Amino acid sequence: MPANSKNRAPPPHATAADLLRQRLQGLPPAARRLLEEAGRAVNARRADVADASLARARANAGDHPEVLRMLGVTRHLQGRRDEALDLLRRALELMPGDPLVLMNLGVTLRVQGELAASEDTLQSACSAAPWLASAWYNLGTTLAADVRPADAERAYAQAIACDPNHVDAHLGRADALRSLGDIDGAASECRHAIGLSPRALRAWSKLANLKTIEFSAAEIAQMQRLLGESTLRPEDRASLGFALAKAFDDAGRDAEAEAMLMQANACKRRLESWDADAFHRKVEATARAFATLPPSASPPDLGHEVIFVVSMPRSGSTLVEQILASHPEVEGAGEISDLARVLDEESTRRDAEFPDWAPQASPEDWRRMGEAYLARTARWRAKRPRFTDKSLDTWLHAGAAMAMLPGAHFVNVRRDPLETCLSVFRQLFGRGHGYSYDPKELARFWRDYDRLARQWQTMQPDRLHDFTYERLLADPEAEIRALLACCNLPHADACLRFHETERDVRTPSSGQVRQPLRRDTARASRYPVLAATFRRLLPGAEPAGAEGS
Repeated sequence: MPANSKNRAPPPHATAADLLRQRLQGLPPAARRLLEEAGRAVNARRADVADASLARARANAGDHPEVLRMLGVTRHLQGRRDEALDLLRRALELMPGDPLVLMNLGVTLRVQGELAASEDTLQSACSAAPWLASAWYNLGTTLAADVRPADAERAYAQAIACDPNHVDAHLGRADALRSLGDIDGAASECRHAIGLSPRALRAWSKLANLKTIEFSAAEIAQMQRLLGESTLRPEDRASLGFALAKAFDDAGRDAEAEAMLMQANACKRRLESWDADAFHRKVEATARAFATLPPSASPPDLGHEVIFVVSMPRSGSTLVEQILASHPEVEGAGEISDLARVLDEESTRRDAEFPDWAPQASPEDWRRMGEAYLARTARWRAKRPRFTDKSLDTWLHAGAAMAMLPGAHFVNVRRDPLETCLSVFRQLFGRGHGYSYDPKELARFWRDYDRLARQWQTMQPDRLHDFTYERLLADPEAEIRALLACCNLPHADACLRFHETERDVRTPSSGQVRQPLRRDTARASRYPVLAATFRRLLPGAEPAGAEGS
């Protein structure tokens, strides 16, 4: 292919397909046909079919850069990311500055966790082809992964300017706007995506996840029609079912909401892989490994900058973080994964699973891991001296965090177990949380959480503060003052007006925590069948409180 063929002027609103047709010129007809077949297979996520076509294309065209690019994309789909990176870099050597190769390389770098390299590569793709919507969209996705919603929003907006019909760009922009607090703008983007493609079921799900936005009667009817289609994929049926259950709930159609919720959860559970027995064994192993706090060589104040928010999902943890992040000394980092990544790296180094290696870890090992965590999270201390980490798996790793960071504080957010489980059961999670779609497994997960949370509190009562959502509703000022005191923070009136604080919030509760406290969202009385089920499964569960965030 001529080296300068990629520089020909593209048509208005050009796409990756336009570039592909252009770059295939000059290839033997058989190779072109095979590469087109591979492209269709990749779009259908059929990596095996793409592989077969590309093997034959390679026999016709050798290591043509387009063959290498498509092989890289196929390896990416197969999870063979190191091979994908090698192939894409070889393609880039043959086609320096090519926007499609740069875009594919940037996406693979993002999935590998190399966000800075991904951003740089995708910026180059956008510079090489500023009219290419998919390049801007992928740049936005990388910026979102790097927890930069304002930058991500601008990239998604540019993708939409290049291609107003780019449904995924509208949905990405909706997520960014939600994080930034523009809930109405996020809803508008979701509804625009639905207008472009009513079967864009992710749009319905994202609209439901805005929580404070209600569906219209026409939208409810539209979802019911879609749900009645026999060709709907199971994962789409589950996603739409959760959205419709939320719509019924908002409309006060409680019986329909409960029935739809049970149907959607059952559908979703069939798609999930979850081994409750194996997870329970891990919890028990963690309890044994940290029956006492391991000795650490860390200085007593190492980690004093960190406030770990420990909780089950949907128990009020985002609200607690919003309160803390309203303090002038605290940055809210959200659900970051750095603690888990440090422990995973140690597991890889030792070739053993956590917590099996914990009893063999030396005091110096715990200090080394604590320092690694602080290095990874330095960005969250750039503007304020302290930060929150509210990863949802911290309750499992809190013993390790206590050993790593003797100066860290911990806030365990509790909420009535019945209301917690009902709220989790009403939530469609983006990934993971396979336990949450079956009442028995969800209740067992709550019992595992409760078992470890009690152990951490007994082991380190001076460092772990039990924060109860219902007590916050009863006396907000007293509970917020106690929360700040336990975190060694001076009182700040802004924490009492947490809903006025402007900050990025990336969880489904982003709209709720920007409202004053509500006391009218308990669900037990509205879901009698589910409430009775959870009462049988949970110790001492009684209807109480209000819905957390």
